[in-house]
Amino acid sequence: MIKDIATLAKSASVATAALSSEVKRTALGNIAQALLDHQDEIIAANESDLVQARKDNLATALLKRLKFDADKIKEAAAGINSLIKLPDPVGKTLKCTELDTGLELFQVTCPIGVLGIIFESRPDALVQISALALTSGNCVLLKGGSEAMHTNRILFDIIYQASIDSGIPRNWMGLIETRDDVKEMLSLDDCIDLIIPRGGNAFVQYIMQNSNIMVLGHADGICHVYIDCDADIDMAVDVAFDSKCQYAAVCNAMETLLVHEQIANAVLPKLKDVYTKAGVTLVGCEKSCKVIDIDAASEADWQTEYNDLTLSIKIVTDVDDAITHVNH
Repeated sequence: MIKDIATLAKSASVATAALSSEVKRTALGNIAQALLDHQDEIIAANESDLVQARKDNLATALLKRLKFDADKIKEAAAGINSLIKLPDPVGKTLKCTELDTGLELFQVTCPIGVLGIIFESRPDALVQISALALTSGNCVLLKGGSEAMHTNRILFDIIYQASIDSGIPRNWMGLIETRDDVKEMLSLDDCIDLIIPRGGNAFVQYIMQNSNIMVLGHADGICHVYIDCDADIDMAVDVAFDSKCQYAAVCNAMETLLVHEQIANAVLPKLKDVYTKAGVTLVGCEKSCKVIDIDAASEADWQTEYNDLTLSIKIVTDVDDAITHVNH
């Protein structure tokens, strides 16, 4: 089954790579409009996923990530429309080197071919990945989190149909849904050109160790913000608050706040006030616990990827100390 999907995508990749900017932009515009036109169907499918997720006691932060309501659909459509305004990334000359008289070597951007992308239970990720793949002239196999199964299916159907109706080659995208599908996908090095796994470091390492396909991986995603001694206090409070609370469920939400010791007494009480009102649980090092009334953090807290409303605070002596902590 997955072999068939991947083979068809590989066949479609040649035509997809040669698509004109006009065809791709038209397709993207039609996809954005289709998402808005089918809003009720998307929300109904998403509600099915949310009902099951609540029964399965999915964490609050993950429920927020899973939710795909009218506002998020509008944001997704707006994101696609903003993508249309960007220059076509395909066919750009990046570098030209004269190797000899009359012999020049050009470095030109081109599509990769077929991408296999595994991502978390966040439906807007499927929209973003599909739009970016199309813009860059790539075919794509999509594997989202099982918690978003119904939402992923309806989004895939809408995006695929709108793109085909706009002149994009058939089979340029495919949807896979199970872990067994992923295992099979990892063996298809004759069809898939690049695997992009999104998730924890252990998962990325598993993908890299179990496939001969090139993998675009990453390390642990622990996110820090550092407030230096010369920082504007009001701006620092705003940035630190937004870094954690603007959307706590995403993978790039702040997890550890590093504060220079010379500014800690001025900034931490203000931060504690705004974080408390937002429902953020604070833990800190011994020094920070003396500045504000919070629980002490264990060593494990400094190595934890929270992605929810918990934040570690550590007071550091200078920027070098902050860098050392981040590297640790």
